[in-house]
Amino acid sequence: MYGPALLTDLYQLTMLDAYRRLGFGATAVFELYARRLPAERGYLLVAGLETALDFLESVRFTAAETAWLRTAGGFDAAFCDWLSGFRFTGDVYAPPEGTVLFADEPWLRVVAPLPEAQLVESRLMNLLHFQTLVASKAARCRSVAGGRQLIDFGMRRAHGAEAALLAARACAVAGFDGTATVEAGRRFGIPLFGTMAHSFVQAHDRECVAFDHYAQCHPGRVTLLLDTYDTLAAAHTVVRLHRAGRPVHAVRIDSGDLAAGARAVRDVLDAGGSRDVRILASGNLDEHAIAALVDARAPIDAFGVGSRLDTSADAPYLDCAYKLQEYDGVPRRKRSPGKATWPGRKQVYRRLDADGRIAADVVALESEPPVGTPLLQSVMRGGRRVRPAEPLGVVAARAAVNLRSLPASAARLVNPEPVVPQISGAIRDLAATADAEAG
Repeated sequence: MYGPALLTDLYQLTMLDAYRRLGFGATAVFELYARRLPAERGYLLVAGLETALDFLESVRFTAAETAWLRTAGGFDAAFCDWLSGFRFTGDVYAPPEGTVLFADEPWLRVVAPLPEAQLVESRLMNLLHFQTLVASKAARCRSVAGGRQLIDFGMRRAHGAEAALLAARACAVAGFDGTATVEAGRRFGIPLFGTMAHSFVQAHDRECVAFDHYAQCHPGRVTLLLDTYDTLAAAHTVVRLHRAGRPVHAVRIDSGDLAAGARAVRDVLDAGGSRDVRILASGNLDEHAIAALVDARAPIDAFGVGSRLDTSADAPYLDCAYKLQEYDGVPRRKRSPGKATWPGRKQVYRRLDADGRIAADVVALESEPPVGTPLLQSVMRGGRRVRPAEPLGVVAARAAVNLRSLPASAARLVNPEPVVPQISGAIRDLAATADAEAG
């Protein structure tokens, strides 16, 4: 799933070729982090670590790939032969997946020979950026939905097959209860949920027959779509099915005024003795729409969230970077305006207040005395995981704890105020030294 080795940027290969020719193979330290958060985000829920480690353990150049590079890529045989033996042999440090982070705090530190650390940049950013983007939006949905069920409905509007799968995984990290994407259920063990399409109803001459046929074919946990024609008439049909011994688990409303529609349907169901039938709402939902429905006390038991979530419609990218912080034992620093980096191997220390909320984050050099709980841990040594991959349920439980630790100002949907980490004096001094030595 995590792609061929050629799923990278061309400049990674041209740099590798140059590094090989020039003998640049000493240890490099790269860190992946967000330079800044979008205006709509007060935090990031970092997701994708396990998939990133899968990639690092498995990345290889096949004979077909190196043959293509020889003939079409413009690279010589010596370089292509060298690529044939490529393996990632480095060490990786990261906060546990499902950790809340802010700007300038590393999501990942890679320590490896320079060519290895360089080549993996593009795919690591690709995997971690997207899942963090979606998980952060999904967490906002989770924060306003209360105990209501949340289901990822976004596959058909996701930007490709892998995006659909990784979005489902990111939603599960953020606390979603399931997905409609079947392959995500198989691959990641995420519970599957599904309803029916309008086309099933339209394929029948009468809606009541369509409902009856569907209930016959899928006894047990039937969810019927009500708004193909007349939503209230469909609700009355559900009541009749119930009375006729065809249990219906839930109904789905996908259009119109969802709050008013849910109230009207709830009244019909309750009056007909179908109080146990749940109501699921869908249709261009996001955290703001869910919050409005919850505030309106709409009798909705579950939300199917799709297009706006899987594309993170309001904040479709993060300003994240993967930068060299040390090479061959020497701190390195980029000084570009607006994109300057802090050099050295860094750790993030977190302090909580008496209520378990984040009181302060400090970004310090790894060698400095601790000033809180260190977030980055060793997750890969010598190109192999230091422990087995964590189940998604464990990651989701950790994410829930992290989200509860957010200050209210960072967690709010509108005009959030992210925690601003303190940059230690030692890092600032190291930056000044690196600047002086660079001239």
